[in-house]
Amino acid sequence: MSAYPPIDEHGIVGDLQTAALVSSAGTIDWWCAPRFDAPSVFASLLDAEKGGSCTLAVDSAHEMTIRQLYLPDTAILLTRFSGPDGVGEVGDFMVPLPDSPATDRHQLIRVVRAVRGELTFALDCRPRFDYARATHTLDAIDDQTAVFRSPVADLHLQTTEPIKLEVDGTDSVARFTLSASEWAAVVLTTTAPGAPVAPPPTWEEIGTEFDQCRRFWQTWLRSSTYRGRWRDMVNRAAITLKLMTYAPTGAPIAAATMGLPEQVGGERNWDYRYTWIRDASLSVRALMDLGFTEEAYAFRRWLRARVEAGDSASGDPLQIMYRVDGDPHLAEETLDHLAGYENSSPVRLGNGAADQLQLDIYGEATDALFQATDLPGVDAWDTFAGLLDWLADNWDRPDEGIWETRGGQQNFTYSRLMTWVAFDRGIRMATDAARPADIDRWRTERDAVFRQIVDKGWNAERQAFVQHYDTDVLDASLLLMPRMGFLAASDPRWRSTLDAMDKELVSDSLVYRYDPAASPDGLRGTEGTFNLCSFLYVEALARTGRVQQARYAFDKMLTYANHVGLFAEEIGPSGEQLGNFPQAFTHLALIAAAMALDEELDREEGLS
Repeated sequence: MSAYPPIDEHGIVGDLQTAALVSSAGTIDWWCAPRFDAPSVFASLLDAEKGGSCTLAVDSAHEMTIRQLYLPDTAILLTRFSGPDGVGEVGDFMVPLPDSPATDRHQLIRVVRAVRGELTFALDCRPRFDYARATHTLDAIDDQTAVFRSPVADLHLQTTEPIKLEVDGTDSVARFTLSASEWAAVVLTTTAPGAPVAPPPTWEEIGTEFDQCRRFWQTWLRSSTYRGRWRDMVNRAAITLKLMTYAPTGAPIAAATMGLPEQVGGERNWDYRYTWIRDASLSVRALMDLGFTEEAYAFRRWLRARVEAGDSASGDPLQIMYRVDGDPHLAEETLDHLAGYENSSPVRLGNGAADQLQLDIYGEATDALFQATDLPGVDAWDTFAGLLDWLADNWDRPDEGIWETRGGQQNFTYSRLMTWVAFDRGIRMATDAARPADIDRWRTERDAVFRQIVDKGWNAERQAFVQHYDTDVLDASLLLMPRMGFLAASDPRWRSTLDAMDKELVSDSLVYRYDPAASPDGLRGTEGTFNLCSFLYVEALARTGRVQQARYAFDKMLTYANHVGLFAEEIGPSGEQLGNFPQAFTHLALIAAAMALDEELDREEGLS
């Protein structure tokens, strides 16, 4: 059997500054601290032997049935083990820190109990700091406290009775037995190097933190305005987007992991733990559409700070991605000492695409800001207007496009589409709020972009809008055309574009981004269908009047979610999830598809 669990055999827990993945075997095989893009404490997902992990599970000679679920409307993850000797349960959670400044101290609590019978559990804690590059020492303070110290971070391991820790080299292990209704707890705390060790937590403290975590998520979710047909999946998607938003700055990340392959054994292995302007803007819009406005205001402050800082790698007002604190430096390196998930190498740290030119980001950002209900302040408006003035001078340039291809710059149709969106939304914002702006110039450029897309992005032979001006290749990113208002869903050119995508990019309702063989992207290998695009396809079908087909495609797509309702980036040829996990792009598109489909179904059924 493989030493690597399937990518989708995980749940995620987090405190809004960092997040951990817990496999269905009870193993924490991914956790970076003190924030999402920090070095790892556990990374066995990228190297089963070297990466480090913390397992807490039933230790039995019998085969166990394992089920994983979330407590309803929370990010509290339960892993249940059932076998001849009884039923055991491990609950994992982190108390959210919505109002806390950035901190080095993060706590992951693992509560274990025997539900029925008598069960023996095993704890195996083997941290490997800094992507397994840093050595560590173990201070065994007593049989319920162990401190792992490294140059980059410390990890404090503390337990309650009856767990007694033992030393195993520089690691710590334990075996203990619980009878029905008996409980124990394991608390993992990351700190700065050399931080003092706090007293072991009491049961009262653990109970208080559990209640605090549960109340936070259930209270937060009550702000959602969604009352549609897929409430459980939409709620889970919203919680996932919130989990991947760095609370101290309001910056959402693209995914919680790095290096997970788009093709097992291939080289398409990227670091997604950063804030893409595009992904973040669309994530924030999805949350706003559900009624979560605080996230929009926080992101707007973060975005304005990036423009005012003016420190992008390219010298343009924005670069495509940043660290969660706004640092624009994301130099890419390979971690050759790590084998990679299922030997998928190289394992990349950082992201060399950060200095690419992708002009579409100005459209996504402007569209997200346009959705906010409050008026921007004077200084914020001046910053935004300056951004569009710059775009008026620079929109007609080839770029790398939405998919960050490494095959050279092109005049990508999607990039032009989103620059049209930027001007359109900017004009409306200036007009509606009576703000000073060079509206005549913006209108001139908006119309020029429109004419160029219609003249050069349309391929008469294919009867479709195509990926860029010098190709006849289709691109699923253009499924956003109706939503963005560039074309009406009834427009013949849009309908024929959708028909062409149906024939070429769609496989049993799953959608490929584009055909790499027809449009080389500078990388070897292939990839699966792209979950974002599959949900965009559902939305496009619904808006185009193909409502029952859209519903069938949506319900079918939901069957590819994992056991707790989460999605990675792609679906492979055998239905497996591929790429970094969980993926914000996928979950925001699920929300948008559900809302569009609800709206169209209500109209069809006479409910609106």
